[in-house]
Amino acid sequence: MNCAVISVGSNIEPYINIEQARSLLGEQVTFIRQSALVQTKPLGFSEQPDFINGAFLIKTSMNQDDLTVVLKGIEKKLGRVKTADKNGPRTIDLDIVVWNGNIIDNDYYTRDFLRQSVRELLPSL
Repeated sequence: MNCAVISVGSNIEPYINIEQARSLLGEQVTFIRQSALVQTKPLGFSEQPDFINGAFLIKTSMNQDDLTVVLKGIEKKLGRVKTADKNGPRTIDLDIVVWNGNIIDNDYYTRDFLRQSVRELLPSL
């Protein structure tokens, strides 16, 4: 089994979309626990609502690529529309941050809220 931390964020009906993402993901992986959700200011494009961010700790028999496909499918199902502005509003954003104890998303190093969520779920990391 592979162990992963998935970052989750939304600023369009965030609590509803995060719960729906958790539920949909839980149908395909073993859900272990969720970090606290935190409110953060948008980066770059500031004329939008604040984000709600957190992370999920999961276990899965899928490989990393297959899990990424599942995450992008959940984003699409929840109405995520990719735009040219990487920091624009979104219904949901799901990314693998930690894979089997290895940090694989560079946002971990630049976003305090992400480090905090990961450390809450994996204090020994």
